[in-house]
Amino acid sequence: MYICSPPPRWRTCLPAGRIGRRMGNLSSLRFTVYAIKSNNRNYIYVGMTNNLERRLKEHNQHENKSTKAYAPFTLIYFEVFDSRSAARVKEKYLKSGIGKAFLKTLV
Repeated sequence: MYICSPPPRWRTCLPAGRIGRRMGNLSSLRFTVYAIKSNNRNYIYVGMTNNLERRLKEHNQHENKSTKAYAPFTLIYFEVFDSRSAARVKEKYLKSGIGKAFLKTLV
């Protein structure tokens, strides 16, 4: 089953971090909010995923357009949530000014 109808030409129907075009049982998923820091530059990226190991690998292998110039990365923070909505609230907080200030204290 596709999230959009008809099947999308581009991957524009789902923002980054969603589980993909095919939806399974969402109640069994756990979502992780994470922050990574570039080893070479002063850059912190905050994101959300349902598979942290895979997502970190994608960042470090230059598969993400917004972060490939800053790779390699080190994980500095993560938190696991049972619902996507709760994870999204935390992600938005960490992307705010006060959230970025908190992340900088961890480095």
